[in-house]
Amino acid sequence: MRAVVFEEFGQPLRVQQVADPTPPTAGVVIKVQATGLCRSDWHGWMGHDPDIRRLPHVPGHELAGVVSAVGAAVSRWKVGDRVTVPFVCGCGRCAQCASGNPQVCPNQFQPGFTAWGSFAEFVAIDYADANLVALPGWLGDPTAASLGCRFATSYRAIVDRGRVQAGEWVAVHGCGGVGLSAIMIARALGANVVGIDIAADKLALAREVGASATIDARQVEDVPVAVRDITGGGAHLSIDALGSATTCSNSVLCLRRRGRHVQVGLLPEGALIPMGRVIAHELDIVGSHGIQAARYTAMLAMIESGKLAPQKLISRHITLAEVPAALAGMGNFAGLGLTIIAPGAS
Repeated sequence: MRAVVFEEFGQPLRVQQVADPTPPTAGVVIKVQATGLCRSDWHGWMGHDPDIRRLPHVPGHELAGVVSAVGAAVSRWKVGDRVTVPFVCGCGRCAQCASGNPQVCPNQFQPGFTAWGSFAEFVAIDYADANLVALPGWLGDPTAASLGCRFATSYRAIVDRGRVQAGEWVAVHGCGGVGLSAIMIARALGANVVGIDIAADKLALAREVGASATIDARQVEDVPVAVRDITGGGAHLSIDALGSATTCSNSVLCLRRRGRHVQVGLLPEGALIPMGRVIAHELDIVGSHGIQAARYTAMLAMIESGKLAPQKLISRHITLAEVPAALAGMGNFAGLGLTIIAPGAS
């Protein structure tokens, strides 16, 4: 099969012919129909993710496709099923999985990180019975793939971890794929949203998908003060969708008393949270990592009803041959919205 491969961290990626995967005993092989290009893939390529331990490596973790082979221990899936999968797959046997939290399973399988991923014509997925999600006929492959990391992660961050309520103010720091998804979801649930970024085109798209107000961080002296002015005292919920020392600090400092901060973006080592403010204002600080397969039902229901339209966030379609340049460009936060790859296209 054709796949995008890197042999050293941070070194050029190439499209190569590699061996087709075989299904794990508890897993399947999926023929990839569409897969998303995500900044997490860039972090993996740069060597920032400790889960990538063996090289050469194939990235890619947002995917939709068709089951093409099934392991001997799989009982719920068959060849020909259209499926997607969360980017964190729980083992289905540990205490965390039993409690309904496979996204923090200590034995987790992550395509594109703990194993070869979906920037390829085929990808092997372990723990299939516990993690695969059936795709309804009305949902196209590109949109289904776009859910796999950024949109689904934002759904859980806003709904389950952030506990958003209608009428609340939500601040979203960073209007990339995660941030735009968070804006759309929070607005659909009746919240008022402030989008913060440094790129005018991203702020314009943030307004298109539901932001009540936007802030260009280059144009204000103090982002938290600007948020507090817009919201009449501070956000009830704030999301760091980028992952930097600045956006994390701004997210905490823009909250009103007893507000909630959710950290979604991966932070660099040494980033500090202003704990004095956390203590004095009794703020809640939580992390959010992926989503459970079981939560797709509620998310898909909102998409089917038209309350959510993730397809509006897709701005670009590319082939495998275009991935090396597109992935490298993510180091400069290049691109607007979501990019979807069609591995079978020439």
